[in-house]
Amino acid sequence: MDLFDQVSEDIKTAMKAKDKVALETLRNIKKFFLEAKTAPGANDILTDDAALKIIQKLVKQGKDSAEIYIGQGRQDLADVELGQVAVMEKYLPKQMTAEELEAALKEIITETGATSGKDMGKVMGVASKKLAGLAEGRAISAKVKELLG
Repeated sequence: MDLFDQVSEDIKTAMKAKDKVALETLRNIKKFFLEAKTAPGANDILTDDAALKIIQKLVKQGKDSAEIYIGQGRQDLADVELGQVAVMEKYLPKQMTAEELEAALKEIITETGATSGKDMGKVMGVASKKLAGLAEGRAISAKVKELLG
């Protein structure tokens, strides 16, 4: 079952369970999936990779919104955003731990022959492709800077 079908099934489950947060979140995800499917050039196809990118984007937006709400003293709105993020994160692959990320990046640095901060772009290009969906870009970038020092 692909991600689109899984979200559709989970919408039905959330309706039956009367889970308003999950239902609203899943409907929102499905809306973005449908927009991507019907976009010019998509040929009515949504790959799981494209679906994951959509969910990752929504999770990032939700976390950013929650941070802003907390900064403005609106914990009630931040809680709503974080609840939606929790629902969306169930569809993402397990994120790497800091140790796993460091080990993977050391391997990539060795692979690319990077020795200084000047080689960061080369390392980031390879790392972004290899670690897509497994770690956030911010975390990858920070760790690469630290390792290349």
